[in-house]
Amino acid sequence: MHRIFALSLASAALLLNGCSTNPSTPANPPLSNAPLASCKVSSPAEIAGLFERWNKSLISADPQQVLRNYATDSVLLPTLSNVPRLTPAAKEDYFEHFLANRPSGKIDSRTIQLGCNSAVDIGLYTFTFAKTGAVVHARYTYTYVWDGQQWLISSHHSSGMPEK
Repeated sequence: MHRIFALSLASAALLLNGCSTNPSTPANPPLSNAPLASCKVSSPAEIAGLFERWNKSLISADPQQVLRNYATDSVLLPTLSNVPRLTPAAKEDYFEHFLANRPSGKIDSRTIQLGCNSAVDIGLYTFTFAKTGAVVHARYTYTYVWDGQQWLISSHHSSGMPEK
């Protein structure tokens, strides 16, 4: 079920970006008469590295460092809150509380899907909280967008595993 959802997110991102994953293929014409935007060439390793960048910013314990990973209009559906975080201020509020317990994440399994100026990283991860010793196993989906200079998180959904 999550794989289907992630595919639809990736497909929507491709449509919104107005380019195909292989612009040189005649079977993938532009969606309009507008010139085809150039696509950022990426790799699974590069996208996997974005989680490491995000995790290092968590370890910094500085909410502003964490927020630098997110696009301004990104959506955060966090692991430990029922409140969607839609603004930079709302995300900062979440991370101020989340970082207080000194979290560190580790990927347990993942699937990476690449698109035109977009990517999706879907899987399972585990957080360990150094302050409390708590361990949380969760599912995640990160969608990324290339802003012309760097990859930024456009949406981030994380939820605790429902079955113990």
